[in-house]
Amino acid sequence: MPGWEICQREISVSDSAHKVQKPRGRPPLSEDVLRGKVAEAATRVILAHGYPAMTMEAVAQQAGVAKKTVYRFAANRDELVGLIVGSWTEALPPAFDAEATDAAEAVRILENILVLIAERVLTADAVGLFRLLVNDLPARDDVLAIYGRNGIERSRGMLADWLARHRSRGVLALADPAMAADLILSMVVAEPLRRIAIGISQPQPAWDIRPRVRAALDLLRL
Repeated sequence: MPGWEICQREISVSDSAHKVQKPRGRPPLSEDVLRGKVAEAATRVILAHGYPAMTMEAVAQQAGVAKKTVYRFAANRDELVGLIVGSWTEALPPAFDAEATDAAEAVRILENILVLIAERVLTADAVGLFRLLVNDLPARDDVLAIYGRNGIERSRGMLADWLARHRSRGVLALADPAMAADLILSMVVAEPLRRIAIGISQPQPAWDIRPRVRAALDLLRL
């Protein structure tokens, strides 16, 4: 009957609309979020159980993701170390986008950049990983090289480029920006890292790093 068919069509349309409005599952996580989860999981595993225990399976289980997801960001344990260290320095590039118009402003920007670096590389996790890696490990030199490329060398390179840009514009008077970057980071990071690693100083953020940063810049007369 025509009336019955119309009624059935209306019910069908109503059911379809209801199905469309049915809530879906959680949206997939972005690559950045997944990378962060894997890096955090790898950090927890290596600090709690050591380098040999940081397998892809262990990291995947800790992160609550599939093993193939871990492989999207690292091919092996050495690359997991790079992922961990890179997660600490990934917030640095935007800080180096700031440009100064005079020396006083350059020093203020540089102070904030150095505080940011120190707050990333002098935490309990960062120092704990450093302490672990300087012990005898399989392929120790390779692992330390990856640690350096993603950590201090990355920071030094960005700092040297920033100093060079400001020297080229006449904002800062520096004979060698690369050497200046090395000296600054040695004063701001290297000695505190040593003291924290041997247990005679607390990691960040237990104490204020800014006075040390200012003293280092004063010594270099920036």
